[in-house]
Amino acid sequence: MTTTTYETLAIAPAVLKQLRERDDAGLVPRPAVDPQGGAPLRCCLRHSEAGERIALVSYAPLRRWAAGTGADPGPYDECGPVFVHAEECAGQTSGPGYPVGLHGPRRVLRAYDNGGRILGGTLVELPRERAAEVDGVLRDVFADPAVALVHVRAVEFGCFMVEIRRC
Repeated sequence: MTTTTYETLAIAPAVLKQLRERDDAGLVPRPAVDPQGGAPLRCCLRHSEAGERIALVSYAPLRRWAAGTGADPGPYDECGPVFVHAEECAGQTSGPGYPVGLHGPRRVLRAYDNGGRILGGTLVELPRERAAEVDGVLRDVFADPAVALVHVRAVEFGCFMVEIRRC
């Protein structure tokens, strides 16, 4: 039996610096204090705490990945809202396994090939206390050698949550 390895990636610090000045939709972010907490932060792979300064920015994850690889995602390029800390943070930027701290009850795992084309999606409906089981689903997705990366998205809003790449 072969083991597929993959790495979970937060938005890279250099990209975050750019997004905090002007996001991928060309807008200047408007940071605000999060009064309640709970926003899924894509900079450090955790939920915000009440009182933290955060910003909602537009982010194009496949476009950014494609720029670094030479791929052309064409119509699969999407730009959407993500929460990040308003200032640089020292949180987790990558790691092995699925980020259970950002799990919600319904996620879709969208698989993409090396050219940036979508290969399919896998719906995951698991309660937070069973989020570690998503690693098994990811192993199955990455068992297809054509899969270069996976984007995890929230089903209800379609928001990009995290990128997972083959190592």
